[in-house]
Amino acid sequence: MQFIFLNTKELNMTRHKVISRFGLMHLIATNLCEWVYVLVEETKHEIDHLFNHDIIQDVIANTTNIHHTITKQDVSLDITVECKRTNIMGRLVQNASPFLFPCKIENSLICAVILYEMWKKIKITDSSSNKESEKSSLGHHCHKDVRQLSVDCSKAHRGMFAGILVIVFTIISLIMFFVLQEEKIYKSAAIVEVTYCEVLLYLVTAAAVITAMYKMRDLKYSKLYLSGIGLDCTLLVLAQSGVYIYSMFSLMGCYFTVNESSYSRMGLLSESLSLIQTSLQTIFILNAWWRRTKGNQQNRTKPGREMITFLIVANMAIWFIFTLIKNHSSFRPTHLIFFGEWSWTIITHSTMPLAIFYRFHSTICLFEIWKTSYKIKNNEENN
Repeated sequence: MQFIFLNTKELNMTRHKVISRFGLMHLIATNLCEWVYVLVEETKHEIDHLFNHDIIQDVIANTTNIHHTITKQDVSLDITVECKRTNIMGRLVQNASPFLFPCKIENSLICAVILYEMWKKIKITDSSSNKESEKSSLGHHCHKDVRQLSVDCSKAHRGMFAGILVIVFTIISLIMFFVLQEEKIYKSAAIVEVTYCEVLLYLVTAAAVITAMYKMRDLKYSKLYLSGIGLDCTLLVLAQSGVYIYSMFSLMGCYFTVNESSYSRMGLLSESLSLIQTSLQTIFILNAWWRRTKGNQQNRTKPGREMITFLIVANMAIWFIFTLIKNHSSFRPTHLIFFGEWSWTIITHSTMPLAIFYRFHSTICLFEIWKTSYKIKNNEENN
């Protein structure tokens, strides 16, 4: 899809505008339907898992020997789950499904946005521009030059070192969580431990964003900012909506269950900081996307690059936490009781894939800023 998008001019889809628009809209609708289908299937799967888990816990509490003699209603619920465990691959697919389904949703979102951008280009293109584009494409093929890829990593080592420390801290926190949650008496401690880790990450990354904003305030704007918001920024804003929705519902659940659990207070702080940090980071990315260095002094010092390097690695650390832990509705047991298993599972599976995608796409956007904002060649061309 990315290859097709980058080579849209060479495809010349404006020759048959009606057919091209219809085809692209059909593909957009197909990706949105795939999004909804995966969302419904995975939500249903986790609800069945939670329901079956509750049944098994009740049976364990009342009996000493457990066999496959459960009521017919319970067996009917287990048919769709047990059939996937008949072989090794089926069990592997079932265990990997909670971690892979956000990738399906992210892929559908990316494809839909890319196809929409292609549809907009067809809409505004006229016949006269088609001829010019054909000539330019022919000239482009005749005069292709050999380009070299060069990446300048100066002024980034301290940010990378700090980011590695954050990754190590996050890995230790994840290991502690998975070890503690195996014991029933330590499940609350496991949630508190991960929540403390989240709070620390949000505080550090928010401080890094503010510092980067301050250091990059004198960088000039590129002339390209007049062309409007780009594809990557559009995807980032769409993903931001998922972060807002999930955090708002989490705040509601933590507020109304603050006296029922030891981790609701920390949950309030964590989700509040998440809203603040993501808002600051999105504003920073949208602002820094068009900034370029000016003069030899800025080319030498590269203001803000260390902070951007740190943010790239730190966002990947938060992405690990979201993917491995917060992606499951059972991460907040009090919310399952307050909202209900159906409601909270639907909320989690609808919004958390977007929150996961926000962290992943933020690293891509930050890397683009890290790569292009400090390139001397680009700056000279824009001058």
